Amino acid sequence: MSTTAAGPQTSDTTLPTGEATRTVRKRKHRKMNPWGVIAWIAGIGFFFPVFWMVLTAFKQESDAYSDPPKFFFTPTLDQFRSVFETGASTALLNSAFATIVSTVFVLLLGVPAAFALSLRPVRKTQDALFFFISTKMLPIVAAIIPLYVIVANIGMLDNIWALIILYTAMNLPIAVWMMRSFFLEVPSELLEAASMDGASLWTSVREVILPLVSPGIAATALICVIFSWNEFFFAVNLTAVQAQTIPVFMVGFITGEGLYWAQLSAAATMAALPVVLAGWVAQNKLVRGLSFGAIK
Repeated sequence: MSTTAAGPQTSDTTLPTGEATRTVRKRKHRKMNPWGVIAWIAGIGFFFPVFWMVLTAFKQESDAYSDPPKFFFTPTLDQFRSVFETGASTALLNSAFATIVSTVFVLLLGVPAAFALSLRPVRKTQDALFFFISTKMLPIVAAIIPLYVIVANIGMLDNIWALIILYTAMNLPIAVWMMRSFFLEVPSELLEAASMDGASLWTSVREVILPLVSPGIAATALICVIFSWNEFFFAVNLTAVQAQTIPVFMVGFITGEGLYWAQLSAAATMAALPVVLAGWVAQNKLVRGLSFGAIK
């Protein structure tokens, strides 16, 4: 009797112990996963140039040119003061104004277009979509001469509104395609239920559809901000001084007299900071938006 009773007790106690041992081994295996180490090394490798740029921005020129490089130095803001004295504030304001206004225009035009092509499709929808995306197939260099002639004839050379119009046209096709994929993820039954409750189309879109696709709209807006902020070709050919943007301003640091690494790093840090902050603020909505429909 005692032997029989002891047998099941022994097996019952050894079974959880075996499971615990396997769990510990799995955890150790996960901790020792070499792919995680490789991913960390790759991430640090990609981030290191950015880290070095920011670090160099707080150095004196003599420290920036030192060999071997200096990791320990007395930080200074002299390079940032020098950049602002050369007119960086005007370029930053021009870039911010062109980026924000063009993104607002893209959303005002792209959201209704994406809604019409998804939840309220019309005839020849695929033809309209192909027309939108086909405008991105034309190389910019092939269109710059007629664009320059048109802008010059209407007296808008070195005018920030010319860049706003071009940035809106540049980002609108991508925005329509992205937001259409977000709208397609919304069940059409929601609009039918709202209409049965007596809601108008505008009320249904404002109170039902837009809250659902707001992460996708935020992701689209952030991508438009990045594209507009980094755009260089239109700005360098259609602006001079008054409408100069920050990418064009950065080219002025490349001279035949040599490169001032610390000052150039300070200017690059200021140029990258607004986009980085915008991405950091909208990171939650960006991840939700991209997983909502843009990459499905």
